[in-house]
Amino acid sequence: MAVLDVQEVVRQQEITHVPLAPGVVRGLINLRGNIVSTIDMRRLLKMPPLDDESQSINVITRVAGALVSLLVDHIGDVIEAPDDRFEPVPSTLGSEVKHIITRVCKLPGNLLMILNPERIVEFDRVNLPVPIELHKDRAA
Repeated sequence: MAVLDVQEVVRQQEITHVPLAPGVVRGLINLRGNIVSTIDMRRLLKMPPLDDESQSINVITRVAGALVSLLVDHIGDVIEAPDDRFEPVPSTLGSEVKHIITRVCKLPGNLLMILNPERIVEFDRVNLPVPIELHKDRAA
């Protein structure tokens, strides 16, 4: 995800479970009065849960006009990589993961996958909890 896509980063927040929400939606958080859907990136990427999630971090981004929290294990440094280090997503990856990864960056001793936040929430737009401010607009 590009650094410009990130609105802010906050430590683990109290999450309220949402019945009938898709499995990747961990729940809702209250971010200074804004109700924000929280997507568990481990669940989305079909990774096992952490033994201790108390250090998880919410990466807040705006997608389709609404705030969304991406729950991640940790964040690293902001890096600026030259264009020649980026490559397309390998065709051998499954379609689910290829849909959310836009490019792969070659770093010394590591690879960095660039994710598209717009595509992350496309897993099930119909069931994604709608922010309260949108409910107000509908009622008017």
